[in-house]
Amino acid sequence: MVMVLGRAGRALRLLSGRGGRPGPGLGGGSVLPAAPLSAGPGQEAATPDIQYGPYPSHIATSPLQKILLASGSALMALYNPYRHDMVAVLGETTGLLAIRKLRDGMRNHPEGNQILQERPRISTSTMDLASLRELPEGAFGREYVRFLDVNQVTPDSRMPVKFVDDEELAYVIQRYREVHDFMHTLLGMPTNILGEVAVKWFEAVQTGLPMCILGAVFGPLLLSARKMQVLTTDLIPWAVQSGRAAQCVMNFYYEKRWEQSLESLREEIGILPSPTIQI
Repeated sequence: MVMVLGRAGRALRLLSGRGGRPGPGLGGGSVLPAAPLSAGPGQEAATPDIQYGPYPSHIATSPLQKILLASGSALMALYNPYRHDMVAVLGETTGLLAIRKLRDGMRNHPEGNQILQERPRISTSTMDLASLRELPEGAFGREYVRFLDVNQVTPDSRMPVKFVDDEELAYVIQRYREVHDFMHTLLGMPTNILGEVAVKWFEAVQTGLPMCILGAVFGPLLLSARKMQVLTTDLIPWAVQSGRAAQCVMNFYYEKRWEQSLESLREEIGILPSPTIQI
């Protein structure tokens, strides 16, 4: 028992030492290797439920250690919602069923399955941001870069997955993290608390991840009375309705859609027009 507590405690202390800053950039992190996709001569075909092996950033933990990590990260995330490292740990240690459901949905969708096969990553080392800035106004790629510039954020801020044992599922949660800024762009939401909570409600409906549900429910506690009113009367109903109406956002190969207009991509996914709000 002491050994179990010690390992889980060391993992949390290691993450806590980073403070509230984002984790290491994806461009310099480990790339999750692609899983075997088809059988070659003399090989047996992979079954749909195959368990893929460890990946470079993986940290092996027992079920009890995962419970301890989930409990500690939940408390720290509630205390400070800007602790992205704790939010990441919470997502990895509580979302296995939701992640599997997302993975299965991607396997059964042509575009989603292509993503699982090719394993694209989103970072400044995999995208040409300068070329995206040269796209016509209204193009998805141009609007995404505009979002990055206006909100002073970078795609190199997503932590690598550590505590998901299955490598394919680890890629799915990594992909979810990396398309998060695409969700902000598609929903037209900024990175302030109001915008983040609205996106979390959309993602909670879309993914069923406990981490998203927790953020959607407890995130508004930091808002003023006026912003809380806007959130509850306008943004939450719209975000929930859009989340239900939209196709699964994990099944879109966004990197192949830079030149598509933002409006047509929203319509294709099924995202409803955002409400006009005044704060």
